[in-house]
Amino acid sequence: MRDHRKLRAFELADRLVLEVYQATRAFPREERWGLVSQMRRAAVSVPANIVEGCARSSEREYVHFLGQALGSLREVGYLIDLSRRLGFVDASVAPRLESQYQDSAATLAALIRSLQRPSQAGRG
Repeated sequence: MRDHRKLRAFELADRLVLEVYQATRAFPREERWGLVSQMRRAAVSVPANIVEGCARSSEREYVHFLGQALGSLREVGYLIDLSRRLGFVDASVAPRLESQYQDSAATLAALIRSLQRPSQAGRG
C-alpha cells in the first residue's frame, strides 16, 4: 500500500489547505456559505483524493484519484484568483497563496505524468 505521507504532492496540498483556511477567515461574513465554503471544500478535496488514491490497489485507480485531486486543485486556483480580484484576499497573502497553488499544481501534475508514462509506452 502506498503511503500518502511520503508524497511531496500530498505535503504541498495539505499545506495549501491550511493556507486557504487561514486566508478565508478574513473574507466578508456574507461569503461564509458562498466562496469561503466552496474554496475550503475544493482545497480539502485535493489531499483527500490523494489519500484515497493511495489506498487503491490498482495503478489505474490511483492515477484516477490523482486526476480528481488535480481537478479540485485547478478549482482552488480559480477561486484564489477570483477572491483576489474581488478584493477578499489580503494583498500580503495573495502572492503566498498563488505560489503555494502553483507549486502544488506543478508537483501533482508531474506525479501524474510520471505514472502515466510507463502505461503509454506500449500504446505508441
